Amino acid sequence: MITLPTVSAPTIAIAGSTDRFPVRRIFCVGQNYADHAREMGGDPDRAPPFFFTKPADAVVPSGSTLPFPTRTADLHHEVELVVALGDGATVIGCAVGLDLTRRDLQAEAKKAGRPWDMAKGFDRSAPIGLLTLGAPPADAAIELTIDGDLRQRGRLSDMIWSVEEIIVELATYVELQPGDLIFTGTPAGVGPIRPGETVRGAIEELEPVEVRFAG
Repeated sequence: MITLPTVSAPTIAIAGSTDRFPVRRIFCVGQNYADHAREMGGDPDRAPPFFFTKPADAVVPSGSTLPFPTRTADLHHEVELVVALGDGATVIGCAVGLDLTRRDLQAEAKKAGRPWDMAKGFDRSAPIGLLTLGAPPADAAIELTIDGDLRQRGRLSDMIWSVEEIIVELATYVELQPGDLIFTGTPAGVGPIRPGETVRGAIEELEPVEVRFAG
């Protein structure tokens, strides 16, 4: 007799609560800050946003020590505002997230005209801090440090597409559901992470996310 596996939904801890947010899907917005679009060779004009995904179980909590990802010699950090959706595709909470990227695999995929899946959607590629219930800050500083050294800094008001605009556009592609997360883009300054380093992402008014990579 074959025993079928038991699979539980990944969850995110909620600040000030014993409840947890169940993660259904993870959507990410590409190049939503003009300065980041430029550093990636893109056009910062208001072209329609584009999206990619990560598996729900790519989520890992703040405070984790992570094995350094395989198949990459160029792992990059991208700090982002993450919004969590409830009924009617409304934002019920937000958090600080890290969109980890195997940049060398992404560059190879782009050059060959192939999908980015293995560059973006690998195991433990979405560290997320505690979820704060309520609407995201209207504007706040967003930054990332490695071992205390500042690598990325911007403001949420620098986003090309607002959270509301992102949701409206994404909803034309998929039926958004409670439990969906959206990573809303990263400011300029993305760059490499080395084994043994500690990466910390922060947004004013929200709980930071911090992970260490095993040496």
